[in-house]
Amino acid sequence: MLAEAHSHSSTAGLGQSAEDYLEAVLVLGEEKRVVRVKDLSERLRVSKPSVVAALAKLERKGLARHERYGGIELTPRGRRVAQETDRRHRLVKAFLVRVLGVREATANHDACRIEHSLSPETVARLVEFVQRRGERV
Repeated sequence: MLAEAHSHSSTAGLGQSAEDYLEAVLVLGEEKRVVRVKDLSERLRVSKPSVVAALAKLERKGLARHERYGGIELTPRGRRVAQETDRRHRLVKAFLVRVLGVREATANHDACRIEHSLSPETVARLVEFVQRRGERV
């Protein structure tokens, strides 16, 4: 459950793409033991060379580790950013589905786009609104 709003402080300077990669590594890591380039390529619908290039940028920023032909793991900071992004995604999706009645697939797609643009104030207000309705996120 999302009990409080999370600031963008750990995501400052990161773009939507970087947040998407980190979130995908987090989610895939919960589904399987080792996350590989192929897994990210399939999930994000991008080429394997694009994944490798993005991972190199994330490594330079100290957010992920990847050995050539090996698994991908998040650093502690990368995990925090990924968890924050995932929380915002779940919050927005829950609001769209449970409050506005948007279809789940549409809400998931829209949440992916909206989650990167929310201010901490908006996240806090969404949390309050959803919790007042007795919803769990």
